[in-house]
Amino acid sequence: MTSPPYFRQRDYGYRDQIGSEATPTQYVTRLIETFSALREILTPDGTLWLNLGDVVQKGELLGLPWQVALALKKDGWRLISDVIWHKPNAMPSSTTRRPTVDHEYLFLFAKTLRYHYDADAVREPHKTFSADSRMRGGRAHLRPGGRTPEGGKFSGQQGLHSGSWAKAFHPNGRNRRTVWSVPLSKFRGAHFAVFPERLIDPCISATTVRGDIVLDPFIGSGTTAVVAKKLGRHFIGIDVVEQFCQMAERRAASTPEGALAKFIQYPVITANR
Repeated sequence: MTSPPYFRQRDYGYRDQIGSEATPTQYVTRLIETFSALREILTPDGTLWLNLGDVVQKGELLGLPWQVALALKKDGWRLISDVIWHKPNAMPSSTTRRPTVDHEYLFLFAKTLRYHYDADAVREPHKTFSADSRMRGGRAHLRPGGRTPEGGKFSGQQGLHSGSWAKAFHPNGRNRRTVWSVPLSKFRGAHFAVFPERLIDPCISATTVRGDIVLDPFIGSGTTAVVAKKLGRHFIGIDVVEQFCQMAERRAASTPEGALAKFIQYPVITANR
């Protein structure tokens, strides 16, 4: 579960740091080499959640999130889903040549197609028949009295059966969608935007179980560790910046729920390490 440094957006003061490459192609290559190494230690049913935002250079988008996603797929990762992280409190932009960006990408990759995914752990409230919907007739909208959709609105359609209602309207909520509206977060002591806990929680909840190990190779302020600990997962955090590791350790130490924690700080992260 991680968000690598974006291409040429911030200088962390380390030579050869990821994100400082001269060209977008070199940046993509560095990330592919990094995640290829990490795939070697991932369990067969393990997954990778990767958050990336795009960059405008010389007046046009580079398309880096999808460049990286397709390169990872070519390298052997299974691309399971793309999620749009909508940021309702995104920073305003002075541009008048394009819409203001208020989203980033969150990709779900798997090592194999035998990956673990618990849909019930991350269900969301139904919208149909709710105050947010124009269809407020409840089950009567399809046909009342213990009947199924075959006799109502969907009469004559193929593939429906007696379990259609339960399948479409699970009592614990609908299957999570791929657009997540999560505000940006701040953490006192960090001079940069941090991962929102609400963004990370469903990722860890859906693809791990209590006692699993969550790795963030770009731990930053430590939000991944905080969420993992709250959910009863073990975690490992790695970062090139020693101060970030110290910040993450302090945050994790003050977080309730016990879990094994280990932080590693490298003076330089190289592509072949």
